[in-house]
Amino acid sequence: MGRAKTKSSPSSSGSDKVEIKIQARNDINPVGVGGGGLQRPPNHHYHHQQQQRQQFHPPPPRRRHHPPPGPLRLFKKWIPWLVPTIFVVNVGLFVYAMYINDCPRNSQNCVGTSQLGRYAFQSTKENPLLGPSAATLLKMGALEVKRVVERHQIWRMFTCMWLHAGLFHVFANMLSLLFVGIRLEQEFGFVRVGLVYVSSGFGGSLLSSLFVRTTISVGASGALFGLLGAMLSELLTNWTIYENKCAALTSLVLIIIINLAVGILPHVDNFAHLGGFVTGFFLGFIVLIRPQFGWVNQKNAPPGYLSGTAKSKYKAYQYICLILALILVVAGFVISMIMLLRGVDGNDHCSWCHYLSCIPTPLWSCEPARCSSSQFQNNVNMTCLVNHKSGFYTLQNPNSTAELQKLCTQLCH
Repeated sequence: MGRAKTKSSPSSSGSDKVEIKIQARNDINPVGVGGGGLQRPPNHHYHHQQQQRQQFHPPPPRRRHHPPPGPLRLFKKWIPWLVPTIFVVNVGLFVYAMYINDCPRNSQNCVGTSQLGRYAFQSTKENPLLGPSAATLLKMGALEVKRVVERHQIWRMFTCMWLHAGLFHVFANMLSLLFVGIRLEQEFGFVRVGLVYVSSGFGGSLLSSLFVRTTISVGASGALFGLLGAMLSELLTNWTIYENKCAALTSLVLIIIINLAVGILPHVDNFAHLGGFVTGFFLGFIVLIRPQFGWVNQKNAPPGYLSGTAKSKYKAYQYICLILALILVVAGFVISMIMLLRGVDGNDHCSWCHYLSCIPTPLWSCEPARCSSSQFQNNVNMTCLVNHKSGFYTLQNPNSTAELQKLCTQLCH
């Protein structure tokens, strides 16, 4: 009725009646026949049948489509157990090393003998990190290049990453392990994190063996730097899924730079850090790669929800980084192992590389302890080539390289 009022003319009453009549007919039977304007005559029986059909045969309900899972629910969260296990093993092996060392029985100068007894620390002149002697670490599997090259004891390149030189050493490394490793294992699981950890530790031992030729090496630092390198490559290869990209990249790069800068101090094997970092960085492109959201949404969507062309699992740049990283990791390991087993000294081919491990300052000297010695039976006359001090010693085992290195270290410091 409202439309009739707005379209009717007040000057003709007949016209008003026609408009009302047409409107009433349309209200009774709104079903038209065709474009000619003719209407089906009123049929109350037909109208009643239509109501019954609508009553007993309702239209099918409209299907409700639920959206696919959001980004926060796409990837599985893992319960970390490998990283805590590595923590326990490293601490347990340090305690066992101190038990084997038994400083009060095997040495005259010990730290904390009255309080710690058998677990007293070695003299700080020999080990400033508060730990066992070099001979004990060597017995338990420390990395010594001479034994790897001449005796082919390659297993030392793996065992050394589970040993630590002192209390400060194991505390700093295990704190870093919990800080970095827990998050990675929650995101990617124990298999991939364990592969990065062990492979990076081996990569750190490999580079250290090529450049550190006169001292033994222990510690999980190479493996830990591998986890940092893997975090960086994971951020780069999965760049599109991060919200605060620049903030995450800046904070991670700053942490890496600070840790590598600590490696230029004396008594720190920065070559193990660099080797582990590079290995972990390339492995991150291989084992920590994430599929893109479009592919995951297609895979998890209900049947019939999504249509169109299939999404690729990875982006083109992810495939390129994966292939290049795989080639570089394999080639790097093979070439480095061949050089090491042939006895190649990396310092002979890189005159400036020693600055990557230690930069001399007025506060310390980077030159390692080097001594000349003359030996007659169990008696050794030794002279330090750094400070020219001399000493005369009687050895229980004159053929022990670790004992000679221990005396040289004490003499030069």
